[in-house]
Amino acid sequence: MANGLDPARLAAYREAGVVFPIPVLSAPEVADLRAKFDRLVAREGGTLTRAVNTRPHLILPWLDDLIRDPRVLDPVESVLGPDILCWASGFFAKRPGDPAFVSWHQDATYWGLSSDEVVTAWIAFSPSTPRSGCMRVVPGSHRTRLEHADTFDADNLLSRGQEVAARVDEAVAVDVVLAPGEMSLHHVLIVHGSEPNRADDWRIGFTARYIPTRLRQLAPVKDTAMLVRGVDRFGHFEPEPRPKADFDPDAVAFHRAVRERLEAITGQGAARPMRTT
Repeated sequence: MANGLDPARLAAYREAGVVFPIPVLSAPEVADLRAKFDRLVAREGGTLTRAVNTRPHLILPWLDDLIRDPRVLDPVESVLGPDILCWASGFFAKRPGDPAFVSWHQDATYWGLSSDEVVTAWIAFSPSTPRSGCMRVVPGSHRTRLEHADTFDADNLLSRGQEVAARVDEAVAVDVVLAPGEMSLHHVLIVHGSEPNRADDWRIGFTARYIPTRLRQLAPVKDTAMLVRGVDRFGHFEPEPRPKADFDPDAVAFHRAVRERLEAITGQGAARPMRTT
């Protein structure tokens, strides 16, 4: 673990529920990933469908490579330990002038996992600033699980438009400003959200959700996860195969089945079906 969090940054993560910026990718690497993202968006007709953007590491080798990059995993290991599963991934991407936003919420609300030992790595593919609608967090809010309400707002990037059912003091919120190639780590229970993108370029963040292998899925659905470091001595999740090529037919078929299971898990108790497009 050559590039883990030093004691001060690990203590800061434990206290605040977030740590940033963490340098991960070089400028040429970011340019390459951005070009691949742009080609993916063009393939999808100018946007990212929710279907493709649900655990896209299962169908795109370049994202499979990213979720297991040591520069990403070393800081994650500092928090979770050496045996790590990637439970989910996806882009939070907003076009210039897009009204899309993310309401104040906690990630763990509908995930069904047995513990809150979950870390999200948020990797910037483009500048993430207040003007472009960067993630905002409420430091220290990860200590309490809050009630949520579903809004199903069409402009909300969350699947149920979920938001905390309590007032958030935005005066204490912090902007998670990242340059391309930098990442943040945040706790699954930190209250966070983001405003629309008012900049002239896309705001693109790729997220990978990591859990220690000892966690279980509590929903009555067999969940899946990708072993990215260490050994899985528990077998609580069905192992996910690595994709051989972009949109390889076998990977696409597996991805479709995984999406159906995940929708069953995260859709439990919803007043109406979640968006799938």
